Amino acid sequence: MAPEHRIVVDASKRRFSLNLKELLDYRDLFLILAYRDLRIRYAQTFLGLAWAFLQPAATLLIFTVVFGRAVKVDTGGIPYPVFAITGMTAWTYFAFVLNQSGNSIVTSQEMVKKIYFPRLVIPLSKAVVGFVDFLMAFAILFVLMAIYRVTPSPNIVFLPGFILLTVVSALAAGIWLSALTIRYRDFQHVIPFLVQFGLYATPIAYPSETIIDNLPRWGTVLYYLNPMAGVVEGFRWSVLGGAPPNAFAYLSFGVMAILFVTALMYFRRVERVMADIV
Repeated sequence: MAPEHRIVVDASKRRFSLNLKELLDYRDLFLILAYRDLRIRYAQTFLGLAWAFLQPAATLLIFTVVFGRAVKVDTGGIPYPVFAITGMTAWTYFAFVLNQSGNSIVTSQEMVKKIYFPRLVIPLSKAVVGFVDFLMAFAILFVLMAIYRVTPSPNIVFLPGFILLTVVSALAAGIWLSALTIRYRDFQHVIPFLVQFGLYATPIAYPSETIIDNLPRWGTVLYYLNPMAGVVEGFRWSVLGGAPPNAFAYLSFGVMAILFVTALMYFRRVERVMADIV
């Protein structure tokens, strides 16, 4: 390795180490922001934490009526409510983090302007708050599995890995949008559309085969450019078993990895001028 190249690599490693160390130094702020968001979210609401249960339950009811009863989607023998809530469990977390992280810097602009801290702490704290919705959806999943007497698959040992992929996918999209929203406020209006569109563009209410069997190869590739397409498939496979994720799911994982790395790079670049343009 040339000396000049070695210097660049070493400098990059030191910069990464310093950034990681800085985040660890501000872990108390990270926890305070997460706790604050949890309190504010359900403050002065009549139902309080029950909203985290009602939202996925209402969506599941709509899906069951439309896709399970009217359209009669083929789920391979799995009761439709169990099939749908499995996909919704992963999506609920992703949608919450995407929505909250995307607007997080703008909504915290007064703090950003007044004091210094690693700005990445703000979108990262949303990932913790999102676990409330995730756990509620998970609870609905296992209640329905008990009601319909669906046994968890032996593949459930892979579930922690797919939960991690869900978190990384959510943060990748959330960090990108949080940085873009600072410069282009139009993204504040784009985020709700992305969440709504992604709900139907991801195999949550239907198996992916329903779509890709009627698509040309380029259409299948385009479909799996959605990072959550592969994650939801893997999440469902790890809980319910059946056929493993489609080979194109690895394309989703690759897109997720690229989004995550580039999101951190772009956020780091925007962070230098964040207090001036927020």
